[in-house]
Amino acid sequence: MSFFARLLPFVLLSSLAAAETLAPLARTVQQASLDPSRCYRVRDLRLAREEAKIYFNDGFLMFGKPIEGVGVTVIFSAEDIEGGDAEVLLLPPTERERRALAGFTGSPNLNEHFRAGILIFTDDTAEELRQAVEERQFKQNPEMGNLLAERWNSILRSFVGSFEVRLVEDLLSKRRKDTGFFYAAFNGKQLGNFDIILDPRGRQQISVGQVVNREDRRFFDVWTNFESRSWRNGQKAQLSSEVKLEGVKIEADIAPDLTMKVISKLRVTPSVESATLAFELSQRMKVTELRIDNEQGEAYAPESLRANLLRSSENNLLLVAGARPFAAGRTVELTFHHEGQVILPAGDGIYFVSSRGIWYPNRALQFAPYDVTFRYPRSVDLVATGDLASETVEGDLKISRRVTKSPVRFFGFNFGEYNRHKVKRGELEVEVCGNLKMEPALQRPPRPIDVAPLPTPFPRRRGNNTPPDLVTIPPPPPDPMRRLESMAAEIAASFEDMATRFGKPPLPVLTVSPIPGRFGQGFPGLVYLSTLSYLDPGDRTLTREGNMQQIFFSQVLWAHEVAHQWWGNGVTSASYQDDWLMEGLANYSAMWILEKNKGARMTDTLLDGYRDSLLKVEGERTLESIGPVTLGHRLYTSQSPNAWSVITYQKGSWILHMLRRRLGDDAFQKLLANLYQSHLYKPVTTETFRDMAAALLPPKSPDPKLESFFENWVYGTGVPQLKLTTSVKGKAPRVTLTATLSQAEVNEDFSILVPIEIQAGRGKPMVQWVQTSNEPVTVTVPLPAAPTKVTLNPGRAVLTRQ
Repeated sequence: MSFFARLLPFVLLSSLAAAETLAPLARTVQQASLDPSRCYRVRDLRLAREEAKIYFNDGFLMFGKPIEGVGVTVIFSAEDIEGGDAEVLLLPPTERERRALAGFTGSPNLNEHFRAGILIFTDDTAEELRQAVEERQFKQNPEMGNLLAERWNSILRSFVGSFEVRLVEDLLSKRRKDTGFFYAAFNGKQLGNFDIILDPRGRQQISVGQVVNREDRRFFDVWTNFESRSWRNGQKAQLSSEVKLEGVKIEADIAPDLTMKVISKLRVTPSVESATLAFELSQRMKVTELRIDNEQGEAYAPESLRANLLRSSENNLLLVAGARPFAAGRTVELTFHHEGQVILPAGDGIYFVSSRGIWYPNRALQFAPYDVTFRYPRSVDLVATGDLASETVEGDLKISRRVTKSPVRFFGFNFGEYNRHKVKRGELEVEVCGNLKMEPALQRPPRPIDVAPLPTPFPRRRGNNTPPDLVTIPPPPPDPMRRLESMAAEIAASFEDMATRFGKPPLPVLTVSPIPGRFGQGFPGLVYLSTLSYLDPGDRTLTREGNMQQIFFSQVLWAHEVAHQWWGNGVTSASYQDDWLMEGLANYSAMWILEKNKGARMTDTLLDGYRDSLLKVEGERTLESIGPVTLGHRLYTSQSPNAWSVITYQKGSWILHMLRRRLGDDAFQKLLANLYQSHLYKPVTTETFRDMAAALLPPKSPDPKLESFFENWVYGTGVPQLKLTTSVKGKAPRVTLTATLSQAEVNEDFSILVPIEIQAGRGKPMVQWVQTSNEPVTVTVPLPAAPTKVTLNPGRAVLTRQ
């Protein structure tokens, strides 16, 4: 049995929805098999795919049987050859990506020998290999072909199943030459099983990584991901979005058993002619019918765990096709009938809405207007994105219609039995909904308490040390309604404050609603807020980092999700490498509000807690050292599952705090206002943000383009230990301060600006910014009088170790 047999659990296959064009082709793809007559003993055969170089040194190369006349699979095996071998080489083009690769493999370049590999592709790999085999006149070996086919066919089908949607899509496409992908799975001698992917549709075309099982969870650890050579050199152009979402209209029926039956109408305009269109849809939803401009259409959505891991998504790909290709520039209406259960009961009239942003088909989270009607039991409340256009009651059903006045990227709703409190602030309105009952998971268990013995007519004998009785008394249940009014007032004030700082939010009405769990989510006009945030601090059962967690649930979480009305729902990130900006801006906006309401000491407590989290050691590395914030979802790895949240939210907040200290409060606030107003409904990159920030630096600032700041804090890793020594010479008015600054615990190329605040006399203290180095740096500062105080890194201007 091949080494790849153990990967079978990673790949799931499922039945196809009935279709006339897609299903027959999908069934053919599912039955992919090898062609024993095209098995060759090869030596010194080379295949190059951009930066990836594959050398089949000695072994058997066997082609798969063509699908619709197109070769899409090849396998290599040297397991039956003494000394058989192959090798794959890859050198990432940037220092950052080489460091990322080394974090997983121990080497900045990939140089791995392997004895078995599977290639799946829709580019010209089959033709290129066929020509090389014929030119080199390698001999066919059908006998070995039969043996290998028997061993490999089932494994091949499992891997092909992970790419069913893409294979079907590309095989039907006239643009396969430009959009075809290449995938290779190798069994490395040192690194084990790993994957290489070249996808022309991606912003970074090459990915290398590994599927890993850890603690009952599956990960796809991305070792490196970068823009490949042909795109960097301009030989090939980035492929633009092929479909524009023009508008969405949804009718959703929610039954008493919580089953949803939904009709979603999407108006889309393809930019190029295409036989198929692809969308995403929750695994909890199944399409039962599709119509395209009132004609019968076809929908196809197989489940594939490996494909979802590669895409960092838990949703299924949904491929649609019609009787004719989708014409470029012609708007069509797709009507999806789909059903499933995305609302889950949590007990006592409390519900958990899963698949919150993908309960209907969506495409690349594009901005679009929404018109959504819900029909649901009248005994239950429903809140959602958008303005309430109408609400009526028909028998046991309540019917509510929501319309967005501004375009949104996704549409959310929440479901439960609520009490509500509404606060208006000028043009803005906030409504906070709270559960009428306490969810069972948050109920406090009964606890025994001491009760003195009852009086008795008989005297107790001397020495009788009878202990008091133990009586179990259930504590009063936490009241989720107690903080409703104060929360509404606080959230409304902060909503107004952010609107003053950044500009009017996309939607002026904001609904805050509870969701079971320890998280929140900020949708357009709708915040899902952890039920823990509704409780008094004394009613929360928190098992770790008590004070930090109390601050989080009481003050930070709701403000963070409110801030997403601007950062994520107004302005968006251009790629996963820029996602940190949206989360960092939302979190630091919340901290800014906290500073205003509770004082700087509270935000200092948070910053100190964030520093401690970043310096926490997992394995042999601190969390901060796992990678820079720009790795985005790649920080969620089997090595350190917590690194993504800690680095994205907490280091992201530190970066913005340090930037605020460089710019000053007024310029920093202007930066965020400029960013929001110039990029409303648009994506922003990290480099654009750097340019905008640099333009607001004080005159004659060191590092005037903030290149060093971003290189070290944003694109790099490291938290330095700083030490300052000073000496003073001379007398007033000619005093010289000599300061020597040294750093430790960082790489030798780490170099940052650190402020030293000097108080001399009664005037305003002066600030001297000093650039650190791998060697101690000495500066001399002339002063009119002897300094009374010299402070290193005032106001936590720089992230350092204690």
